[in-house]
Amino acid sequence: MAFQKPSHTFTKIHLKALQTNNFKILFALSFTVFINTLSFAQDISPKKKTINRSVKDSVIISKDSLRAPELNEKIQDSTITDSIPPKKELLENIVNYHADDYTKFNQKKQKLYLYNNAKIDYGDMNITAGYIMIDYTTNTVYAKGITDSIDGYTQKPVFTQGSNVVEPDSIVFNTDTKKALIFNSKTEQGEGVVIAQVTRKENDSVYYLKNAKYTTATNLEDPEYYIKLRKAKIVPGKKIVTGLANLFIYDVPTPIGVPYAFFPQSDKQTSGIIVPSFGEQNDRGFFLQNGGYYFAISDYVDLAVIGDYYTNGSYGLRFESTYAKRYKFRGNLGFRYENLISSELGFPDYSKNTIYNIRWSHSQDAKANPNSRFSASVNLGSSNYYSTSSNQINTSSFLNNTLSSSVSYSKTFQGEPQVNLSLTATHSQNTGTQVINMTLPTFQGSVGRIYPLAPKSGTKKGIIQNINLQYSVRGENSVQTTDSLFFKKEMFDDLETGFQHSVPLSTNFKLFKHFSLSASTSYNEVWAFKTVDKSYDVDLREFVTETDNGFDAFRTYNFSTSLGTTVYGMFNFEKEGKDPKIKAIRHVMRPSISYSINPAFNKYYENAEVINADGLTEGELDIILDGVDLEYTRFEESTIGGSPSRNFSSSMGISLSNNIEAKVRDKDSTATESKKVTILNNLNFSTSYNFAGDSLKWSPVRVSGGTQLFDKKMSVNFGATLDPYALDNNNTKIDKFNINNNGSLFRLTSANLTTSWSLSSKKGDDKDRDKDKNIEENLRSGGRADDLFGVSQDFANQQINEDDDDEEKPPSEFYNFKIPWSLRLAYAVNYSNSARQNEISSHSLMFSGDLELSDKWSVGASSGYDLKNAGFTYTQLRFERDLLSWRMNFSWVPFSSASSWNFFIGIKSSILSDLKYEKRRQADITF
Repeated sequence: MAFQKPSHTFTKIHLKALQTNNFKILFALSFTVFINTLSFAQDISPKKKTINRSVKDSVIISKDSLRAPELNEKIQDSTITDSIPPKKELLENIVNYHADDYTKFNQKKQKLYLYNNAKIDYGDMNITAGYIMIDYTTNTVYAKGITDSIDGYTQKPVFTQGSNVVEPDSIVFNTDTKKALIFNSKTEQGEGVVIAQVTRKENDSVYYLKNAKYTTATNLEDPEYYIKLRKAKIVPGKKIVTGLANLFIYDVPTPIGVPYAFFPQSDKQTSGIIVPSFGEQNDRGFFLQNGGYYFAISDYVDLAVIGDYYTNGSYGLRFESTYAKRYKFRGNLGFRYENLISSELGFPDYSKNTIYNIRWSHSQDAKANPNSRFSASVNLGSSNYYSTSSNQINTSSFLNNTLSSSVSYSKTFQGEPQVNLSLTATHSQNTGTQVINMTLPTFQGSVGRIYPLAPKSGTKKGIIQNINLQYSVRGENSVQTTDSLFFKKEMFDDLETGFQHSVPLSTNFKLFKHFSLSASTSYNEVWAFKTVDKSYDVDLREFVTETDNGFDAFRTYNFSTSLGTTVYGMFNFEKEGKDPKIKAIRHVMRPSISYSINPAFNKYYENAEVINADGLTEGELDIILDGVDLEYTRFEESTIGGSPSRNFSSSMGISLSNNIEAKVRDKDSTATESKKVTILNNLNFSTSYNFAGDSLKWSPVRVSGGTQLFDKKMSVNFGATLDPYALDNNNTKIDKFNINNNGSLFRLTSANLTTSWSLSSKKGDDKDRDKDKNIEENLRSGGRADDLFGVSQDFANQQINEDDDDEEKPPSEFYNFKIPWSLRLAYAVNYSNSARQNEISSHSLMFSGDLELSDKWSVGASSGYDLKNAGFTYTQLRFERDLLSWRMNFSWVPFSSASSWNFFIGIKSSILSDLKYEKRRQADITF
C-alpha cells in the first residue's frame, strides 16, 4: 500500500474472500503422507573389492553381493560455532541465604530481602547483618544493621572475603565487578586496626581510604591514640601506604608526623630496620644506640644485629638470635662486643677498654628423645662486662661475683643393665679475681646397679641377695686460667687430663626388724697423664717442681658401714569431750651411726731430692731442713680423683635428724580433718670420732635446722658449730676438752641465721613474679630468683622483644581503696668466734616491695641496710604506668658506683615500637 498526496488520484482495491473445497484439501494431504511413507530412494552400489586368488581352505564360503549401505557422515557447518562468548548469568555462584524473621523475594523488581540475623554466602564472600537486600538486576548487595528502640543500632554488617574481615556500619557490594563501598568500617590489619568513614574496595587486594585512623588500641570507640591517614592505600596482608600522617592522642593532634609512611603487614615474620635511639652520655658524647637490622631467617630462627656508636669513638655490636622447633628444642644465643673509650685522647683520664659477653641457652623438649638430651646454659666473657657495659643495667650480675656455664649431652642405653653416657663442658669465672676454671669436656659413663645373686623373680631378701655392684668412669680435661690468657696458647699448655674408674660393692638388710644396716666397699683407680717431680733447693729454701708428661696411675680402696633406724613419738592432747586447739604433736627422729676405714697408701709417697750446691754438711742440712716436710706424691697436682692418702683413717660418724609437726584445729569450721603445721622442718646434729688420730679425735658438732612459719610465707634456716676442745693462750686449739679447761661443754665457734619473709595482699598473691621478664633475665645472668638486688634492665633487648601481655585488664581507677601490695624481706647474720674474736662478721637486711596505686600504676623499690657497717646497700627505685596501648617506666639507682636513671615511654605493639621516647643517665664507670 502506497501513500500519496491528497491532490493525487488513487485507485481503490477491494479484497474478496476465496472459496475452498474441504474434501479436495483432505485428499491431497492423505496422498502426500502415503507417498512419503512407502517411497524409497535408489542407492548406487559401491565398487566391489577384488577377489584374493590365494585359497586358504577347500571350502569357500560365498558372500552376499548385497552389502549394507554405508551411511554418509554429516558435516557440521562451521558457522554454527560463534566467536562471540555467551552472556554470563546474572550470578556466577550459588547464593545461600538465611534470616530469622523473614525472607522475601520481589519478582517484579528482582530483589531479595532478608531481615534479622541475615546471612549470605556467595563464593568466598560472606556477609552477616541485620538487614540485607540483593538486587539481581544490578548484581549488588546492600547490607546494614537494624535499629532497636532499646539497643539502638545493632547487628552491624560483618563482611568477610577470604582472610580479610571488615566490620562497617553499612556496605554496598557488586558481585560482578567485586567492587564495594564500605561506610564507617573497622578493619584489622596485622597488629593494628584501620578505622575509616568511607572505604572503596577496588578488588580483592586493594582498598582506598580517606581520613582514616590507624591504631593498636583495644577501645576502638574511643582510642587513646591513633595515626591519622589523610589518604591511604591498603593491600591486605602486605602493606599500608599513606600520604601525610601524624599522631593524635585522644583526638588532640601532635606535631609528630611524617609526609608519607609505609606500614608492612604480614602474618609471618618479616625482616626490617631497627630504629636507634639517640642521646648523650656523660663522658662519651652524643650517641646512637640499639640501631640495626632484624633478619627473619625462617619460621624457626631469627637474628637481630644491633649496634651503638658514640661521638668520642666508642662503639658496640650485638648479635641476638632466637630459635625454636616445636616438640624438639628451643633456645637463644647472644654475643656482645663493646669497645669503650672514656674521655678524650690526650687527657689524663683517657682510657680504652674492650669487653665482650657470650650467652647461650638451649633446652630440649622432653618428648623429643627420651633416651638422649642436650642442654646448654652459657654465660662467659670479660669479668668486668656487667660493671662497665654502657647499654644495660643488670643489677643481679653487677653484684654477682661468679659467672658459670654448662653444656651437656647425655645418652641412655636401655637394657639390663642400663648404660649412661654423658659429655659436659663447664666454666666458672670469678669476676673479682678474674680466675677461670674450665673443663673441656668431662666424660662420664656408668653401668646400672647389678644384683648378681638376686633371684630372677620376687623380692630380694637378706645380705647375700642384696649384694650389688656398679661401674663408673669419669674423664676430665680441666684448666685454670685468667681473663688475659683465656683461649690462648698458654691456657692449653696448662690443661690437665685424667680418668677415674670406680667400682662400688654394697649390700643392705634389716637387723632386728627395726634397724637398717648397709655395708659397702669401693675400688678406685686414677689415670694421670701429668705427674710432678720435686726437689728442694737449699739456697733458695724452696721446692722446685718439674712436670713429667706420660701415663701413670694409682689405686685406692676403702670400706664403710652404717646403721640407722627411725623413731616415732606422738604426744596426743585430745581428751574426751574437749576439742583443744593443738590436737597432737609428732616427733620423728632418725639416728644413725657409721664407720669407715681409709688405708694409708704410703707407696705412692717419696722424699724430695735435696739440692746442696754449697756442699753443706749433714748437720747443717738437718738444721736448715728442720720442720720442712720433704715427703710428697707425684700425683699431688692431679685434678681428678685427688691424690692418694698417706694417713690411715678409722673413724666413726654419729648423726641425728629430727622433724616435728603438729596437728591443730582448722579455722574453717566446715573442715572434716585437722590441719598439719610444721614446727621444725629439720634439726640435724652430726659429729665424728677418729680412732686412728693421735690428738683432737673428736670433730666439732655441727648443728643445722630450718622451718617455715606463717603458712609457709616465712622460712628460717640456722646453723652453728660447737667445738669440744679448748684454746691455749695463743688462741690455738689444744688436745684438751673445753669443759676440763674451766669452760663449758662446747665452745661456739661460728653461727649463722638466715630468714626470708614474703608478704602480700590477697590480690598481690595472684601475681606470678617468676614469669616476669626481668626476673628471667636475673636468672639467665646468674643472679637471684627475686628482686632483692633489683631487676635487670637490658636496653638493647627491649627493642626487639615483643610484649606478650595480651591479658585484658579493667580500666584504670582514679583511686584504689584496696591497694595490692607485696613485700619481701631477707635477714642474714653470721657470728665468728674460732679464735676468741667474738664478732659479728656480717649483718644485713635486704628488702624489696611493690605497690599498685591503681590497676595501671605501680611503684617498687629494692634496697638493703648493712647493720654492721651502718649503711645502705645497692638501691633501686622504680615505677611503671600502663597506658593501655603504651607503657611508661622509670628506674633510678640513686647511689653506688653504678648510679643511673632511665625513663622510657613507647607503644607496646612491635610494629610501632619505634614510636617511643627514651632518656637516661648512665653510670660513670672508670676502668
